Amino acid sequence: MPCGLFFETYQKDQSIFPTWWLRCWMIALGVFLLAFPFFAQPISDLVGINVLNMFNLIFIYVVGAHGLNLLTGYTGQISLGHGAFMGVGAYTAGILANMGLPFYVCLPLAGLVAAAVGMIFGIPSLRLRGLYLAIATLAAQFILVYAMRNWEHLTGGSAGLLVPTAKIGSFEFDSDFKFYFLALAFAIMATMYLKNLSRTRTGRAFVAVRDRYLSAEVIGVNLFKYRIMSFGISSFMVGIAGGLWAYYITIISDEHFTLWLSVQYLAMCIVGGLGQVLGSIFGVIFMVVLPELLRIPTELLTGIFPNISDIFASLREMVFGIVVILFLIFEPDGMAARWHTIRAYWKLWPFSY
Repeated sequence: MPCGLFFETYQKDQSIFPTWWLRCWMIALGVFLLAFPFFAQPISDLVGINVLNMFNLIFIYVVGAHGLNLLTGYTGQISLGHGAFMGVGAYTAGILANMGLPFYVCLPLAGLVAAAVGMIFGIPSLRLRGLYLAIATLAAQFILVYAMRNWEHLTGGSAGLLVPTAKIGSFEFDSDFKFYFLALAFAIMATMYLKNLSRTRTGRAFVAVRDRYLSAEVIGVNLFKYRIMSFGISSFMVGIAGGLWAYYITIISDEHFTLWLSVQYLAMCIVGGLGQVLGSIFGVIFMVVLPELLRIPTELLTGIFPNISDIFASLREMVFGIVVILFLIFEPDGMAARWHTIRAYWKLWPFSY
């Protein structure tokens, strides 16, 4: 019986999938995700939920959550403006698409514009930390949403902005089924990018800034450079998520990118696990699936209690807040830490040491 994993080279020690068992699991997961849309309709009919729509939302949010996790979990900088940065990406993609630019040009430009805006609002990070930096990014949230609402000839104001569906050549991603594969591809790319970034010199510098910024500065880490860089990369990723969101729902308005979205992104990272790639994925799945699960008893009881939908609408937000508080108290390291604990238990079982 193996008593642990032992590596003879640094390359093997740092590999993403170090064991054949793990590679087999990843291949099985990949096959499942690629095959899932072909049998999603019977599942949707059974549970009464459009599961393809839910998966598409999960994939889009995973891209943005990875970005915020990089900023907050890896570099230790709190942001309450990522909902607005996502809106910048969405509006940039929508405006450029209406000008006739193709999807594969609009989406990277959406990320770049969001990155530029994020870096501008990240400049105070040189002087501000913790709660003070959070308030500075909160100001960015209000300023950007105000601009989205009142710059009417560009954004359409409160009436919203129509966005054409994504198209590559003659192939159009105009259904949940087709968009699933596009969103899945971006979610995988964002996950692999964050995983690889955490193993590079830049990723280690981010962690050094988070853990002990004074010590990092003493050993030569440029605090301003890496803090601004983390804002730029994080905003780029959430801008890409915004662009995907715009192409998916095809109509956007400032109401989609409120402070509530920024709080949700932060909650995803906290519930899932800060500073861990799996944390973003677990957090997004939990936060997207939870409202749908709460909706099922509402629909079942609507025939008996007609006004119960109004009660459950309030209860859903209350449950959301309670869940976040419970995670902060009992599992501050998030669902990813619990997952690692379970894995370690089964590896050591039946021995507890």
